[in-house]
Formats: sequence, C-alpha cells, structure tokens
Amino acid sequence: MTTERIGPPLVGGEREMLRSFLDYHRATLAMKCDGLSDDELRRQSMPPSTLSLLGLVRHMAEVERTWFRIVINGESTLPLVWSEEMDYQVAYDASSATRSEAFAAWQTEVEHSRRIERAAESLDVTGHNARWGEDVSLRLVMLHLLHDYARHNGHADFLREGIDGTVGA
Repeated sequence: MTTERIGPPLVGGEREMLRSFLDYHRATLAMKCDGLSDDELRRQSMPPSTLSLLGLVRHMAEVERTWFRIVINGESTLPLVWSEEMDYQVAYDASSATRSEAFAAWQTEVEHSRRIERAAESLDVTGHNARWGEDVSLRLVMLHLLHDYARHNGHADFLREGIDGTVGA
C-alpha cells in the first residue's frame, strides 16, 4: 500500500490552505505506516513510553473525533472511539490493535471531519470545548489539528526510522 500525498498549494485562500495542509499532514502519517506489518506498527519506541505508529493513528482518530464531531458539530454525548470514559490515553495502547481496525476508525473520523468542515459557513463557526469551558472557532480547530499532526508526524519519523531505517517524509 502506498499513500498518495499531494503537496499543499503555494498560493490560496485561508480555508483552502488550512484544508490542504491538514490533508498533507494526514497523508504524511499514513505514509509513515506504509508497508509495515501489524507487529511493526505496534512496536513501541522506548521504555517507559508506549508510543507506536499504530498508537498515533488511534490517537489522531480520537483527536479528529473530538475536535470536529464533539466540539464543532456539537455531538457532546459521543464517546471516544476507544474509551467510553473519555480517557485519551487508551488510544495509545495499540498492543492488540490491528492496522485494519485503527485505520478504519481514523479514516472514518477524517471523513466526518472533512464533511463538517466543508459544511461550515466559515472558519468563524464556533463550537464549545467542554474541557476548556470555552467556545472555539473552526479556524482554531484546524490550526490545532495542524499542530497536533505536525508534532506527531515528527514522532512518526523517529518511530519509522527505528523500525526499518526509513527516514524523511
């Protein structure tokens, strides 16, 4: 499996740029997992960390679900994918996870996110972040996800290099 990653445009409107960069980072995470077995995807970085590529995919499914569906779309009673108690750490435990279940959940959440973003009138649309007790804009959500993906893609770089020596994006 080879992930297609399309570079963001060099010129464009704010929303197009945010959308394109977010999709670019989503594709980067998927690329880091290309060609690896379930066991390799579950391989943890170093004790005491339990960080793995599959754990990152699961975590990002939770991040997409939380910010777009729960916060922006107002699905406040929606549980996390892997935790009814809203414990974000559960997603990182990929010890018995498979590529197919993790990627299916992640891709489902990405599609929900894309639908919600495209349906929003503008980047100024707001939703309520209950953890912060504040309203936030779709703009903030997209910027937050860009930051989260970029940070975790850096982790994915190191994880992938440790598995098979592959470097770069």
